[in-house]
Amino acid sequence: MYLHLGQSVVVPFRDVIGIFDLDNTTSSHRTRAFLSRAEREGELVDVSMDVPKSFVLCRSELGTMVYLSQLSPATLLRRAESNQFE
Repeated sequence: MYLHLGQSVVVPFRDVIGIFDLDNTTSSHRTRAFLSRAEREGELVDVSMDVPKSFVLCRSELGTMVYLSQLSPATLLRRAESNQFE
């Protein structure tokens, strides 16, 4: 099964480590530091055309990737549960 993150970007759902709400998680300095490090190291991909609402942490062949998405975590979870990309 694949998860559509927006802007024609899909990831295998088995590689998803977590789906996080940016409003709730970026209040932590550790989360901000994590996202900054991911951006510096080229591990962050912005697939949002607007203000991102969530970030998705995924396994990759090179370690981990972080995707910023304009979709809410609830929408991403509904997509995953619907199996629409099997």
